[in-house]
Amino acid sequence: MELVTISGLLLVLLIVLLAGGVWIAIALMACGWVGMQFVGGGIPAGSVLATTIWGNSASWTLAALPLFIWMGEILFRTRLSEEMFKGLAPWLNWLPGRLMHVNVLACGIFGSVSGSSAATCATVAKIALPELKKRGYDETVSLGSLAGAGTLGILIPPSITMVVYAVAANVSIIQIFLAGFLPGLLVMALYSGYIALWSVLHPERSPPPEPRMTFAEKMRASANLIPVSLLIALVFLTLMFGWATATECAAWGVLGSLAIAWWSGSLTWENFRASVMGTTRITCMIMLILAGASFMSTSLAYTGIPLALAGWVESLHLSPYALIAVLTIMYILLGTALDGISMIVLTTAVVIPMVKAAGFDLVWFGIFLVLVIEMAEVSPPVGFNLFVLQTMSGKDSNTVALAALPFFGLLVVAVAIITIFPDIALYLPKLAFPD
Repeated sequence: MELVTISGLLLVLLIVLLAGGVWIAIALMACGWVGMQFVGGGIPAGSVLATTIWGNSASWTLAALPLFIWMGEILFRTRLSEEMFKGLAPWLNWLPGRLMHVNVLACGIFGSVSGSSAATCATVAKIALPELKKRGYDETVSLGSLAGAGTLGILIPPSITMVVYAVAANVSIIQIFLAGFLPGLLVMALYSGYIALWSVLHPERSPPPEPRMTFAEKMRASANLIPVSLLIALVFLTLMFGWATATECAAWGVLGSLAIAWWSGSLTWENFRASVMGTTRITCMIMLILAGASFMSTSLAYTGIPLALAGWVESLHLSPYALIAVLTIMYILLGTALDGISMIVLTTAVVIPMVKAAGFDLVWFGIFLVLVIEMAEVSPPVGFNLFVLQTMSGKDSNTVALAALPFFGLLVVAVAIITIFPDIALYLPKLAFPD
């Protein structure tokens, strides 16, 4: 049977299984099993399944995943978001838009210790939405900025999505982490720039400035941010200078987050148990999906479909920009139906050979992929951040989606910028790991 027929059959089977409500991991394994039936040579599908799942799960690299998730779960249960709002607000009175910039900065800070978009959005929104509403800020821009800035949780390292991509694409987790910092700052600058421009164009919809504070008062208000800032600096510098692996950094991050929770008085037995159980649930879900994806990837490799697809794409002689444009549209469409991790595990087996054939750096492509997944987080009908804000604000889904639309457009701009200037993503990895 021709490869086109086999790939079409597997695609239809996957769509039918997913539409029928079958778990993503089980659907991937089923497609992998069917794919193995078309492989000649009598290769036993059961042996390949067992070997592939064990080989990909028993990974020292993958050990960083539950640790980073646990770090975020611990800090999620502290008073971090409240302290961030109080600590950042006094420094932003001079900017057009004033306290709405706290949404961007707070999400950037929490995202650097969380690794989850939904957790970042929910944590910051829980304190920021009522505070901004009480002070008279425009609710539409407040919602939109929280939806967009919440996605920083998967772009600014450590990031659960980056770990999943690094494992799926077989690239260095540390290099992916380092590659995310400058694009993360770029997205934050775009968001803050939009908020400032909107505020200049609509001064009547912004409340009057808060009373001025002295430098000493600002420092006292920001004192509680020092432990988290030190934790972020510790993780970043350890990765940057190669003092520890990503897994070791994650372990230090957990220890630091436990210390911060204890220092803030939030480290109770109930919170500790809730953080462990939350980490276990999320880790089991991701590991099972990765196991299914690894089996399907191996099955596809046996059939030769990825190699044939890469050769077909190469025969089209698409320019690199044309290929990226097509992939961007594809992932935006996928984002209307799938979450970010599912998008990665469902597509990397086919897309990575195409990207390699086009001559793209896989570390850079990881950042591109995270950015388009960020778009999925604010794309209806399955944008997780939209669900979070819809629940927390009491607004309908259309209102939240329209509020997030300008920030979706800014993510498109960010993708264009890093495509034209790839060194924005590759500068730090090259600096830390020179050839």
